Amino acid sequence: MTDPAPAVTGKPLRWLRLDGLVLLAAALILFASTHQPWWLVPAVILLPDLFMLGYLRDTRIGAAVYNLGHSYPLPAAMSLVGAVGHHPLTLALGLLWLAHIGMDRLARYGLKYDVSFQHTHLGGPGPADPP
Repeated sequence: MTDPAPAVTGKPLRWLRLDGLVLLAAALILFASTHQPWWLVPAVILLPDLFMLGYLRDTRIGAAVYNLGHSYPLPAAMSLVGAVGHHPLTLALGLLWLAHIGMDRLARYGLKYDVSFQHTHLGGPGPADPP
């Protein structure tokens, strides 16, 4: 029987984790250019995890809501609106949302499958894959 929730492994997983590190670093470097106070970082960096509340309903809804908050379109759009509209706080919040996603990917928290909260495209947090 095949795994109902397969995960990326090996070298592609390491590349995806490196992508997460790059996104985290780039978002924080760009955050500095917004001239917003640095206390915002610890104050809001975990707010996207509120998208886990969908799991109070069931795993299908939970995965959909979580994935909506942990994929790039919404925070990228928020960042773009902030940049184009010259709203530094909006830009900063969008960048911190992207930083959160990068941090999650680095830690192997991936997009969720409907199977359960622990089943993600990156397999879930834990020790690094063997070479």
